[in-house]
Amino acid sequence: MLRASARHILVDSEEQCLALKNQIAAGSDFTEVAKEHSNCPSKMQGGALGSFGRGQMVKEFDEVVFTADLNTVQGPVKTQFGYHLVEVTSRSE
Repeated sequence: MLRASARHILVDSEEQCLALKNQIAAGSDFTEVAKEHSNCPSKMQGGALGSFGRGQMVKEFDEVVFTADLNTVQGPVKTQFGYHLVEVTSRSE
């Protein structure tokens, strides 16, 4: 079964999501940005979601996690929860 590990930042607006993506691109630490801005309880772990299988996350999130390049910040990804920045940290069969 295909599994992945990822971390994310969840915010309410696409604008905020893009602003945070730019901050990270400019050198800010993903973990610190997640702790400061994410609306998800995972922010306590710097946005880390741990390991999960295909289909365990909402569809839009799942598609990114199982197709995106590793260690590259993806997003904004819109789901019913808001806007995510997603970074896939590992993937395995």
